[in-house]
Amino acid sequence: GVSGFNQSKTYYVTVNELLQGKAAHRRLRVGGIVEPDSIQRHGGEVTFRLAQDAKSIPVTYVGTDTLPDTFKDGAQAIVEGELGPTGTFRAEKIQAKCASKYQAAPPGKAQSQS
Repeated sequence: GVSGFNQSKTYYVTVNELLQGKAAHRRLRVGGIVEPDSIQRHGGEVTFRLAQDAKSIPVTYVGTDTLPDTFKDGAQAIVEGELGPTGTFRAEKIQAKCASKYQAAPPGKAQSQS
């Protein structure tokens, strides 16, 4: 049982850590921001770029789950899968939350409910 648990364990790294070679594990989770205007759908496959600061990695989603409604440009996302030999991350799972959902309205822009 313990060996099965250890094999299924995944680790969370940032895009920068992944690009610096700090991800020595075969299966891992990578967190970043969905780069604006990078989401493309090709049949059942979705490709996009996951970014942190000025760096980004290409991601191909090959999972069977429906993508969350919060998966959109600028969303914070965690992808789970493997980094392929070509440098493209093959994601089997995607978790996303809308980065702007809980931001306060700018001063003077309060919404009235009249």
